Amino acid sequence: MLHKGKLQAALKRKHDQFSRHDDSYREQLQAHQQVLETLYRRYSSSSELEYALPPATSGVPSAGARPSIEFDRWLVNATQGSYRGPVFRFGREFANHEQARQWAECVEGFTTIAVDGSQLLPWRDASVPVALIQVGFFVNPHAQGCPYTKDVRIEVLAPDELVDESHGEGSEPDSYPYSDMQVTLRRHLLEVETLCTQMEHWASVRHIGGPTHNPVVFFDGSLIVSFAAHMPHPYRQRYIDAALLLLSTSERLRVPLISYIDTSYARDIVTMLGRLDSQQKQPLLCETKKIHDALLWKGRLQWGDRTPAMICARGDILESYGDYRDSVAFCYLQTSTKHAPARLEFPRWMLDDGIVEPVLDVVRAEVIAGNGYPYAIETADAVSVISLQDREEFYTHFKAFLEKQGVSFTFSTKSVSKGRRR
Repeated sequence: MLHKGKLQAALKRKHDQFSRHDDSYREQLQAHQQVLETLYRRYSSSSELEYALPPATSGVPSAGARPSIEFDRWLVNATQGSYRGPVFRFGREFANHEQARQWAECVEGFTTIAVDGSQLLPWRDASVPVALIQVGFFVNPHAQGCPYTKDVRIEVLAPDELVDESHGEGSEPDSYPYSDMQVTLRRHLLEVETLCTQMEHWASVRHIGGPTHNPVVFFDGSLIVSFAAHMPHPYRQRYIDAALLLLSTSERLRVPLISYIDTSYARDIVTMLGRLDSQQKQPLLCETKKIHDALLWKGRLQWGDRTPAMICARGDILESYGDYRDSVAFCYLQTSTKHAPARLEFPRWMLDDGIVEPVLDVVRAEVIAGNGYPYAIETADAVSVISLQDREEFYTHFKAFLEKQGVSFTFSTKSVSKGRRR
């Protein structure tokens, strides 16, 4: 039970620290925004900006981000309007949600596909370790007479599939040998496999007289698996391989792929600005981890506006992407009126083929349908989610299944006690 009176006293004791943090944050954010908004004064082309950044060479500090062909497009329009920061205006305003939904009918004829997954981790207090993965997918043809598809793929992981692949020398002698990381990895791989299977299917349907447009595929997560950079080798490489499979499948089939990150803490632009500013006679920026990319445009974009696409040039996991090291583009899209913009990642070939803007209109339409979040991803999540009731039902079925096999299934009295008290 939380003691509210003592909590208020503890917060008051930290008042000055919170105030100092806020002042420092605001000062640094304003400095980064100033450097970003005046890029057009210092660099007359994407080539000039590229030349000013560190080369893509091992051992050299990463550039963070590199300009794409859209940087030149922004430079042409940089002197128009009151805000000169890197922005592409959507150019439409809606008086109400009904008008927005009418515009969103532009998605007609585009098949949208999304995948999301849920999991039950192994229960440490149970006598037999088991995990459950459920991946849901949603396919919406957006065409009269063509029904949508909602379905799931389920995978049960047995004990030998849960053993930690990095568990060995150096492990604690009494440590739990079954890995949550293994379950999370297997779920990720099943999501990617399902998405690639759908891309293959719908691309082939189009070639035999199906929909006019290739589908637009949504992935809930990043194409840049930086979170795996410090994982043990077996896990790290499998996440990299999955990312490369998504990128290569999309490129080979020419199926647009949108990786949607609603709340992003990526710092690619911040890193790039720091590299550029350090070359100035009077640098404005200091090294900070308080600022991330999305904050640079918070409050500066109207609904539907986006930033010019850039090429991700991080110095961590991308070095292991081989030929796809420079193949992930990204931009920020304003999808709400109150929050910072969402980060969108997509394969570079979409820039080269000139299809980014029509695909982003599909993203905008999906966000309208989902009231601030892409409807396709939202629906896939609803299909895949495993509730507390589902968890109980799973273990009931699992216990009955084991008993038929003559295997007993027990769990600790401690877990039963916790369940009664919470």
